[in-house]
Amino acid sequence: MTTDIIVPTLGESVTEATVAKWFKAVGDTIAADEPLLELETDKVTLEVNAPAAGTLAEIMAKEGEEVAVGGLLGRISDDAAAKKPDTRPDKTREAAPETERKKAPAEAAAEKPSEKPREAAPAAAALSPAVRKLVEEHGLDPSRIAASGKDGRLTKGDVLAYLEQPSEPPAAAAEAAPATPPGGEAAAPAAAEPARAEPAPPIPTRPAGPREERVRMTRLRKMVAARLKSAQNTAAMLTTFNEVDMTAANALRSRYRDTFEKKHGVRLGIMSIFVKACVVALQEFPAVNGEIDGDDIVYKNYYDIAIAVSSPQGLVVPVLRDADALSFAAVEAKVADFGKRAREGRLAMEELQGGTFTITNGGVFGSLMSTPILNPPQSGILGMHKVQQRPMVMPDGSIQARPMMYVALSYDHRIIDGRDAVSFLVRVKECVEDPQRVLLAT
Repeated sequence: MTTDIIVPTLGESVTEATVAKWFKAVGDTIAADEPLLELETDKVTLEVNAPAAGTLAEIMAKEGEEVAVGGLLGRISDDAAAKKPDTRPDKTREAAPETERKKAPAEAAAEKPSEKPREAAPAAAALSPAVRKLVEEHGLDPSRIAASGKDGRLTKGDVLAYLEQPSEPPAAAAEAAPATPPGGEAAAPAAAEPARAEPAPPIPTRPAGPREERVRMTRLRKMVAARLKSAQNTAAMLTTFNEVDMTAANALRSRYRDTFEKKHGVRLGIMSIFVKACVVALQEFPAVNGEIDGDDIVYKNYYDIAIAVSSPQGLVVPVLRDADALSFAAVEAKVADFGKRAREGRLAMEELQGGTFTITNGGVFGSLMSTPILNPPQSGILGMHKVQQRPMVMPDGSIQARPMMYVALSYDHRIIDGRDAVSFLVRVKECVEDPQRVLLAT
């Protein structure tokens, strides 16, 4: 008896994943709920555990292959003495039917000349669920599509690229059309799929040099790149800057550091101050908390603040739900927890969904100034930067060294006017420079 290993539900709007790594090999003994493999989605990396104990009998989805929710990853046999699996290469095993594998050696030798042409056939048999669905929907021949996946496998991107190729030009179509029969009318064209031009050969990649290493982009990295580029292409993005005197915020943290940490078990950082300051400003300037949906503007009467966190797999943006209702201690605890679990790859999919406004802190890496890119479909993102001592002219004319931070607000000019954007950033500055404003507003 065998048990199927199925791709689990991955989260809202996530229908596909990439097999990142198998922890077990065919023939290994496994225990129930033991991690079997790692799946990489557009947002997180998650482990798939064994649904039953037994022996890993078969791996259906190899590393690097795309799989759909509900797709078959492999099978577990509960017979520990199961027959040792066929160890021949996948392509040979998939291409050869059972009857051919039992042929006598002499008969197989006689057919050797015809083996090479059949090597293209496994491409159809080894298609991932997502690729097979595209091929069947468009009635395509997989053997005509250039494959770029691991071990020559066809990927979803290959099929989409093939579909984007222009159709066969009219001149070529005319040459391919049947001639008009003598004394008769031209035959009506068959109601078949329009002929497609042969796909252009893929652009050859530059081979890695002796001191270089070529690594395929992860699914998360590709999604981050696509989203950020989409934001640049779609939004009328503009950035306004200001600077914040961190003297009062630092004094507040120094005064209550020990008491705060002893009571709540977390340190009082500057992130909670900025989160609460942004909530105050968002309540005053609701357009910064909204988004464009078609021809409508959606104003959101809740404040889910996304916090950009760096992880080994790439940038992730977990969300602080209802940040206006959270205390300073709750914000600090959640942000610390997000950072820890992001590094361990344990963020849940639902924690990365939604968000009405984003805060990113490049200052932890030493950034002095930057222009953050919007996190679509949001309309605003605040960039925090390094705190640095700078000479400042005070109201009485004296010059003092003050701990200063540049802050940046990138915003979608289609929905947010310049006056509101500048006023929003000024309000954040005022709240951070005088934290009592935040306390009075909450």
